[in-house]
Amino acid sequence: MLAAAAGFVAVLSLVPVARLLAEAVAPGGRPDLTLAAEVLASRATWIATWHSVKTAVLGTAISIALGTGFALLVGLTDARGKAALTFLFLMPLMIPPQISALAFAQLGGPASPLLRTLGIAPRLGTPNRFFSEGGIVLVLGIQHAPLVFLALRAALRSLPAEEIEAARASGASPRFALRTIVLPLMTPALAAGAALAFVSAIGNFGIPAFLGIPAGYTVLPTLIYQRLASFGPAIIAETAVLSVLIGVLAAFGFAVQAAVLRRRDFRLAGTARRAGGFALGLWRLPTEMLAWGTLALILVAPLAALVATALVPAYGVKLGPGTATLHNFAEVLFRQDATVRAFRNSFALAGGAALVLMLVAVPFAYLVVWRRGRLARVLNAAAELPYALPGIVLGIAMILLFIRPLPFAGVSLYNTIWIIFLAYLARFLILCIRPVTGALEQVDRALEEAARMTGARLPFRLLTVVLPILAPAAAAGGLLVFMTAFNELTVSALLWSAGNETLGVVVFNLEDAGLSVLAAAVSVVSVAVTVALMLLASLFGKRLPPGVIPWRA
Repeated sequence: MLAAAAGFVAVLSLVPVARLLAEAVAPGGRPDLTLAAEVLASRATWIATWHSVKTAVLGTAISIALGTGFALLVGLTDARGKAALTFLFLMPLMIPPQISALAFAQLGGPASPLLRTLGIAPRLGTPNRFFSEGGIVLVLGIQHAPLVFLALRAALRSLPAEEIEAARASGASPRFALRTIVLPLMTPALAAGAALAFVSAIGNFGIPAFLGIPAGYTVLPTLIYQRLASFGPAIIAETAVLSVLIGVLAAFGFAVQAAVLRRRDFRLAGTARRAGGFALGLWRLPTEMLAWGTLALILVAPLAALVATALVPAYGVKLGPGTATLHNFAEVLFRQDATVRAFRNSFALAGGAALVLMLVAVPFAYLVVWRRGRLARVLNAAAELPYALPGIVLGIAMILLFIRPLPFAGVSLYNTIWIIFLAYLARFLILCIRPVTGALEQVDRALEEAARMTGARLPFRLLTVVLPILAPAAAAGGLLVFMTAFNELTVSALLWSAGNETLGVVVFNLEDAGLSVLAAAVSVVSVAVTVALMLLASLFGKRLPPGVIPWRA
């Protein structure tokens, strides 16, 4: 059982990446760097690369500003409503990028139903400002700000109280203590959060696709998509080179993080007692109003625009008693074959991936936490690889791996729903493993050792001792997998085929076809499902280690 779990992880994590690298340097099985040189010398490649780096860097700057501000507010002050602030601030991370981009697109432009209803729409002929480089940067920054928030909040919880208390006793103001003590000590967490935001932005497909393609603004993920859409598998080697380039840029982000942390020693002396909060005093109400106002602008307003678009009969119509309709929801839920099929496919893919990964996570966690060893450490690192890589890169790797029939079986998974399913298993493996390994690290092994002393074999011990203890963590991990996979687009954008559409693909295709009201209706349903699952996951929070459910205090 342990060998099967280890093999499962190794195959899903390492084989696709190895196949991608092989195609980039040896297209057709023969070592030849000519194609790679031609792709890297192309002007289109470098324009897309520059756009990717620029939007990722600027978007990361916005993520740092937003994530740091909210983390300090929630982690160090006496602001009220912290649980609600945390839940809402993390929602953009749970909402798929393509839906976030669509929501902001519906918020701008003269035809926005929400702006027309409020009477503040720009004059006709005014371009939608979100269809631009600035729009991409802004939405990327908002989408990935929760990554910075989560990294900083975790670090603030372990900040020794003595550091701040000593500064207070010396007469330092809260601002001085924040600038000279808290923020310098938070450098590792800030660097980690910034690196995650940068890597996520480099590989993001949904936001640049929705906001950049209409403006003719190309980044590397959209360049790969457009090349494949135009020429098909004939240029798969070329897209493999572009995918490796994205992977190199992502690795550069983590390399910068490591370089920053090597320059100083950030080890702390003191207890892990949580630092006391800063009293905001007279500034508490203005600070709370600023925080809630920011959430209204970056979350409530775009979602309100999305709902308004979903409730009107045609894009550009004002929302009112005479125009409000549920026709769009009825159309996408019951009449449109593609959307009905996409809901069914997404439920099956997300549910199936969650179930399989829950079953794999328990024996894998046993191997990593209680067996340990060099092999366990290597497999644990390998499990993170498909999630650390941009989704577009994993999609290309899966195409390369399954474009030919399987050996011996003679069956091809290309252009079937199974290739998407395998990609989901690889992509979201770590989301299910992390909660389970975290829970097992806090479990006393005495019960399992007692069962072994009575002669119980490993499968029996896993089923009767380990599994009941880890069931809540496995269920929470499964919910995280389901939420993430249910609306996924970056991987499935390259892998879907007729009859195998997913929700993310349908939203993209509907918007691309000019059916904005139907795209908005599908998106509203998807967001409602996501919020419901977030609330459901919160029910498991009290029985899980801290941090498994990220929006819980």
